Amino acid sequence: MKLEFFQRKFWTASRQCAALDGKCSISCDNENINCYLIDNNGFILVAEDFSQTGVFFGEVEGAVMNKLLIMGSFKRVTLYDYQAICKIFAESSDSAHSLLDPYFAFFAAVKWLMTELVIFLVEFNLYSWWYSDLTAKAHRGGRTMLVPCDTEYPAFVSERTIKETMGNIDCEGCLKSFVIQQIPSSNLFMVVVDSKCDCQSSIPITMEPIEIMYILFRLVGEVRRPAVTLKDRRRPDSCHPFHPEENAMECGGALGLAPQAAATLLLALFSLLAR
Repeated sequence: MKLEFFQRKFWTASRQCAALDGKCSISCDNENINCYLIDNNGFILVAEDFSQTGVFFGEVEGAVMNKLLIMGSFKRVTLYDYQAICKIFAESSDSAHSLLDPYFAFFAAVKWLMTELVIFLVEFNLYSWWYSDLTAKAHRGGRTMLVPCDTEYPAFVSERTIKETMGNIDCEGCLKSFVIQQIPSSNLFMVVVDSKCDCQSSIPITMEPIEIMYILFRLVGEVRRPAVTLKDRRRPDSCHPFHPEENAMECGGALGLAPQAAATLLLALFSLLAR
């Protein structure tokens, strides 16, 4: 089932009421309320704003999500990622280094052009030339690096025993009300929130990961000093350099490749310029 068709079915069902005249006293078409359809992990499936589809509910309605956590309708679970990548900012150690930025930018541009030319001659294709995102620009003050790290991030799970919940939130001068009800035979919830009261002071609840810093203690003399380090990776217990069913004679014929004179000269010239 496509998402657009599912959303149309939801809005059609939300306008149907069990009254004798078929009219609803209040519906999602009302400007004073916002209707959401979320799953049991708090992600929005259907919203009046289509750009909110797939967004975590706590980022859109932080006050309501915080109230649901306090009431026990949802619970927070901490997950860990031991193969994450973190960004660090490496600052320059030389304050006079910024005076040479124009020269470094010029030499970086020359090195980039030579690299692209060498790759073009070696690989004999234009892919790396047209689709390269390398840019030569001066970095003032430092640069961003990607390093392996461990992170933790929150996840949210609904309480199965709660089928319907309603509550009020005091938002500094106004009262924000909401209703959440589970849709039968599914893991989905319909949430109706009062839009007249805007809790601007409430902080959105996100699922952004946080880097884990491991604190190890070492004895220096008689003083126990903490040292913040990253957790070491565990090496394999054994090495497997070959397989009994593998025939080394059937490997590729790389020995038959001969170097080209033009590519060799350009590589030598590039190594001299890089010094």
